[in-house]
Amino acid sequence: MWPLLALVLGLAVGSFLNVVIHRLPRGESVVFPPSHCPACGHRLSALDLIPVFSWLLLKGRCRYCQAPISPRYPLVEALTGGAFLLVAFRFPPSLEALFAFLFFAFLIALAFIDLDTYELPDGLTYGLLGLGLLYQALGGKLAGGLEAAFRSAGLLALVAGYGGLVLRRGRDAPKEHPVGTHQVHLAALLGAALGGGVGMAAGFFNWALNARLGKPLALPDPLTLGLFPLALFLRSDPLQALLDGLLAAGGVALAGGLYWAVRDRLVPPSPPLGAASPTGEHREEEPVAMGYGDVKLLGALGAWAGLPGALLALFLAALFGALFGLALGQRKIPFGPYLALGGGVAFLYGEALIRAYLAWLGL
Repeated sequence: MWPLLALVLGLAVGSFLNVVIHRLPRGESVVFPPSHCPACGHRLSALDLIPVFSWLLLKGRCRYCQAPISPRYPLVEALTGGAFLLVAFRFPPSLEALFAFLFFAFLIALAFIDLDTYELPDGLTYGLLGLGLLYQALGGKLAGGLEAAFRSAGLLALVAGYGGLVLRRGRDAPKEHPVGTHQVHLAALLGAALGGGVGMAAGFFNWALNARLGKPLALPDPLTLGLFPLALFLRSDPLQALLDGLLAAGGVALAGGLYWAVRDRLVPPSPPLGAASPTGEHREEEPVAMGYGDVKLLGALGAWAGLPGALLALFLAALFGALFGLALGQRKIPFGPYLALGGGVAFLYGEALIRAYLAWLGL
């Protein structure tokens, strides 16, 4: 009965996720008003809300105005039901299974919102991060989960930094005030050279200095990103230097993103021309390799699946994204859905896949 219960629960949660996906980017409440037809506004009855089956029985049209209903609604419901079913096969009825249900619910909502808007809402990414840290805390692994989240976010922040530097042909990006990507890159450089704690402290100090002076002061990206690979070899253990650099970069990136998320709720954002804010929003004039919403999402995946799991999720996301991009002939694709897919695979089967790969290598 456990898999059947999980499937039914997943279908019901998927119906709610459709509301979240539709309303959250519009700033609407996901609770009020009750479910209604987007075309005619008629409140839907219980018979109209049976996951998947209502859409099939109504032949994809509203009962009241005959407006077409997107097939994505039953798709989200079926996808959530299938994900919950996989969780039931992986975990027995337990608190761990409940957390896994929440994990997949967040991932599905994030994936479809990113498909629609090219944005990953801070409420969902940081909510997923917070749940991941709680999940690790209940298992006595909070410190490890936090380190994995920082390093995972730091890795993608540096990927985004180098990608942006290439797209700008070596030019420095506009500086954000009081905190932005420049502080992240500074933290990575000093973290690799002097230790993660020193790097993170330097990033926060630069942030505080900018806030005190009222203007952005930061080392240029070509300098910090250019010196970062060299800093790895200033210490006897380059791998540990890399991990320290990622730790410092991720800590500043996630803290800075949280600052902008709170600030933008209080004060409408008004980035300067071409600025790239840590919220993931970018002006069209500024070439962007990857938004910081993806950075936050990978940080959350690190909290749930550890750094190896996050690396596997990133590899699978890049693989799936490249294949779909080539198949569809698109140069610009949202990365969040592929990160969500890779993260789901890593969470359920990451350890087995990594062990199989190492065994194939003979390690």
